[in-house]
Amino acid sequence: MPTPLDRALNSKNLFLGFAGMVTAVAAWSIWGSDVFPAESDPTGNPEDWTSDDMRRWLRARGLMPNENASREELLERVKANLRIPRKSTSAA
Repeated sequence: MPTPLDRALNSKNLFLGFAGMVTAVAAWSIWGSDVFPAESDPTGNPEDWTSDDMRRWLRARGLMPNENASREELLERVKANLRIPRKSTSAA
C-alpha cells in the first residue's frame, strides 16, 4: 500500500511545480534586470528630495542613516557626503 509520500513523489503536480520554479528562475535570470530595474540615485538638488530618497542615497554609500533622524539631519548628512561615490555591489 503506497504511503502519502509515495503518492506525492509520483504526482504530476510535484513535477509541474518543479518545472514552474525552474522556468521562473530562468525567466528572472534572462529578463530580471530589465523588468525589475534597481532603484537609481535621486537627482537634482538634495533639498528637493524626500526623506526616503535621502535614506536610500545614504544607504547606497554605506552611510547607514539613523531611523529617527529628522529630514534636516538627513539633508545635512547628504550635503556633507555628496562627493562620496556609491559603493560597488559586485566583488572584484
